[in-house]
Amino acid sequence: MQHITGTLIWYYYVCKREVWLMAHELHPNQEDPFLEIGRLIQKESYAREKKEIELGHIKIDLIKRANGEFIVGEIKKSSRFEEPAKMQLAYYLYCLRKYGIAATGELLIPKEKKRIKVELTDVIKVKLEHAFTAIKEIIKQEKPPLPQRTRYCSHCAYKDFCWV
Repeated sequence: MQHITGTLIWYYYVCKREVWLMAHELHPNQEDPFLEIGRLIQKESYAREKKEIELGHIKIDLIKRANGEFIVGEIKKSSRFEEPAKMQLAYYLYCLRKYGIAATGELLIPKEKKRIKVELTDVIKVKLEHAFTAIKEIIKQEKPPLPQRTRYCSHCAYKDFCWV
C-alpha cells in the first residue's frame, strides 16, 4: 500500500479524482502555468530559511526554530486553496508528532503577504484520520472517481484528464 503524502492530503480536500490519479502515478501537466508559478514562488520566497526537508515520506517546504520551538512552513501561491493547504500542513505536524517532534505550522502566502498559523488540534487530527481512511479507499478503486466540477477546476493541471 502506498504511503499517504502531504500532496495526497491536499488533493483529497480539492478533488477525489486527483487523489486517484496522483496515487496511480498519472501526473498533471508539468508545464501548466499555474504549477510553474507555484514552483517559482516557492524557490524565490524565504531564501534564508531551510527549505525542502525530507523526512520519511513527507517533504516539508521549510522549517525554522523560533523561541525554542519548531515552526513548519508550507508555501502556497494564493489563499484560494487555504483549507486544503491547512490540512496538508496539519498532516506534516501529525507526522512530526509521530516522530516525537512537537511543532506548529505556518501557511505562507508570499504574494498576499499572509501567514496563517496552523496547529494540530484534536478536531483536525480526527479529520486527518478520516481522510487517511477515505484516501486508502479511493486508491483501492479500479478506476478514478468520476469528475465533479468544483471551484478549483479552472486552474487544475489535471483538467485534461477530466474535461477534454
